[in-house]
Amino acid sequence: MAETLRLAVGVLGDIVSLLRYLVPVFTFRRIIMNRSVEEFSCFPYVATLLGCLAYGWYGFPVVSIGWQNLPLALINSTGALIQIIFILIYFWFAPAKKKKRVSLMLFPVIVVSCVTALVSTLALHDHQSRKVLVGSVGVVSTVIMQASPLVVVKRVIQTKSVEFMPFNLSLFMFLTSLLWGTYGLLGADFFVAGPNLFSMPIGLFQLVLFCMYGEKKQIPEKPECLDIEKEDGLTARLI
Repeated sequence: MAETLRLAVGVLGDIVSLLRYLVPVFTFRRIIMNRSVEEFSCFPYVATLLGCLAYGWYGFPVVSIGWQNLPLALINSTGALIQIIFILIYFWFAPAKKKKRVSLMLFPVIVVSCVTALVSTLALHDHQSRKVLVGSVGVVSTVIMQASPLVVVKRVIQTKSVEFMPFNLSLFMFLTSLLWGTYGLLGADFFVAGPNLFSMPIGLFQLVLFCMYGEKKQIPEKPECLDIEKEDGLTARLI
């Protein structure tokens, strides 16, 4: 019964996570139409790619026992493919300076992912040790990705406007955190539950801010892009 419930939660998590991964489609439609990345940053997609690669590998039988984490493997493999497509589109329309920046961000992601896969396969010979290694990489990348909205939250509080914090992204962030946190708790898996329990309050806080400031009249002009590369030293831009 518990395993059936866990599987059901995992399937729901897959559906909501897929919707969350697809939220930036509208941003990339704009990039393609304007043939410019404007002030958007590629950091969120690179950070998400690292998390997807880590948890996708975590869900495969090499790390997990059998296919006990099949939902995790499926959605993160799909998410990795979506992020790669976004990054390629961004790279194609980015100016030379930003192409270099994307390459510098991608390099450590590729190195960390390859080293993690090789070490977990060749050097570690039991599932628990492999889970610790791959799960740790997943936790770190997920915490970085989930904590980045805090800069936008600061901007919302200062301006009392949710112009730069899309509702769909905040809603799906909360729902995915809730579902995967529950999934991890049902399986007594800290590496899945931990980062999601960390990000759940962040997503909930964003929804509260929408209730507080969501009715504020928006400026009818073309919205400026909040480039967090220029704020607080972070290289992230939430869309």
